[in-house]
Amino acid sequence: MRIVVAEDLYLLRDGMVRLVEAFGHQVVATAATGPETLDALLRWRPDVAIVDVRMPPTSSDEGLRAAIAARRELPGLPVLILSQYVEQLYARELLADGAGGIGYFLKESVFDADQFMDALQRVAGGGTAMDPAVIAKLLSSGASNRRLERLTEREHSVLGLMAEGLSNQAIGRRLFLSESAISKYTTSLFGKLGITDDGDKNRRVLAVLAYLNTP
Repeated sequence: MRIVVAEDLYLLRDGMVRLVEAFGHQVVATAATGPETLDALLRWRPDVAIVDVRMPPTSSDEGLRAAIAARRELPGLPVLILSQYVEQLYARELLADGAGGIGYFLKESVFDADQFMDALQRVAGGGTAMDPAVIAKLLSSGASNRRLERLTEREHSVLGLMAEGLSNQAIGRRLFLSESAISKYTTSLFGKLGITDDGDKNRRVLAVLAYLNTP
């Protein structure tokens, strides 16, 4: 894969470059500020980008804004966002176009190389990849909405794992259920969330978006 790495901290940026290259991928550009990030994404059109949320010049959400701006120009551009904190708004804004190819990981998870690279592959393939720690914190915070209240406990479990980016087969292995059973649960939860298959939107992305929304 051709990858852009956008992170203002040199040691972390260098570490991620070494990590992805060790897995046989090519880093085509790096960036240390929001404007540099947007320029690199539009110029190189990578297979996937790793982007820190907070970057200079203001160290607020420049990285996130650069990623959103790039996806407006290049719909579906795969981006894995990194953050030190759980902010569901970040992931929600990125997923809002329903195009997929989005991940949201905490920086601490980069140190789990296999998990991180697996997430990067899923994002590059047009899927979603939510950090398990993010999912856990959202659940513990009680984040929910009225539509989610219609789901059964099992459907909640399936949706949470779907938010992590797992396939039906992988969810079945995690929950010790058959793939066909998981397929029935996903069909049911899509219906309860009012998500129809219109041939244009990614239903799994829309379900994750519903999962992230609060009242």
